[in-house]
Amino acid sequence: MNSHTVYLVLDLIGTFAFALSGAVAARQRRLDLFGIAAVSFMVACGGGILRDVCIGAIPPTGLSNWRYLAVSLLASALVIVAYAPVRRMRHPVLFFDAIGLGLFAVSGAQKALVFSHSAELAMLMGIVSAVGGGVMRDVLLSRVPSILDREIYASAALVGAGVQVGFFYAGWTDWWTPWFATFACVALRLASLRFGWGLPVFGKPRAAEGPDGE
Repeated sequence: MNSHTVYLVLDLIGTFAFALSGAVAARQRRLDLFGIAAVSFMVACGGGILRDVCIGAIPPTGLSNWRYLAVSLLASALVIVAYAPVRRMRHPVLFFDAIGLGLFAVSGAQKALVFSHSAELAMLMGIVSAVGGGVMRDVLLSRVPSILDREIYASAALVGAGVQVGFFYAGWTDWWTPWFATFACVALRLASLRFGWGLPVFGKPRAAEGPDGE
């Protein structure tokens, strides 16, 4: 299996994981069939489309490659048909979202590197790939996007993308390197949820603020 195939598989698995998280969130909001499919595709491919536009990979793979739409529709159908067992999982949206976060952070960074962009831009594109779809989902479903909360979310994507970029510049391009970078991101995200880790918050709590925010 060559490197191109490895990263295509990585991207499609990430697409499926994000599509599941989007479909579950849409199902929880009791959207109709089209709504579930639309939110699922937007979560699965929104970040990748933004990344491709930014790095000049036109047309975006999420729109030009039928596999991404097929994977998204498959995830939507799975959630619709088997929603009961999926719902019994503890926090399924967060779980699938964490997996998609790691996979997209790594594949996004790698694609930017393949297009001969700098390490800094590659890490930024890794973050955009990882969080873009989730932001679209949260905005559509009237929720505060995770990257605007104190949770370790975008910073976990930064870790995964940074590890992948570090491997690339070190000349380590073995099959296991993207999986290790993905694991680093997913493990950090899940650990932050399990133990309540978060980024520092400055200023007084909102309940204690005055009318002018002081």
